[in-house]
Amino acid sequence: MTVKNPFVWTEISVNDLARAKKFYEEVLQIQLSEMAPPDNMKVDKDDPCYFEMLAFPADMMGPGSSGTLCKSEMGKPGVGGTMVYFYADDCAVELSRVAAAGGKVIAEKMSLGEYGFCGVAEDTEGNQIGFHSLK
Repeated sequence: MTVKNPFVWTEISVNDLARAKKFYEEVLQIQLSEMAPPDNMKVDKDDPCYFEMLAFPADMMGPGSSGTLCKSEMGKPGVGGTMVYFYADDCAVELSRVAAAGGKVIAEKMSLGEYGFCGVAEDTEGNQIGFHSLK
């Protein structure tokens, strides 16, 4: 049996979509794009189920996971929720961009032994996020 990574999608809750977009684009050196909801999920802006999303770049046929920033009344950003780790060649590089992008480094790059390295930051919305690298 082939083992597959169990996660296929991530939604990071945000309060301010433009501010969060700027943060993630600066730290990860990527471009997020608007992602329209599927037709069967479209609701008016005053509906409590309304949401807006910006998608991370993705190869939906490739291995791993992608996701979005999501502004919605159904999800609130902050410490204590789900923690996501972003891939990095060297997580110290992404961590070095966090403060200038408006976030805060919580834990500098640290060794995980045979599992590589990681560091933790807080984004502009109050979410704790991690970066993982093998070097």
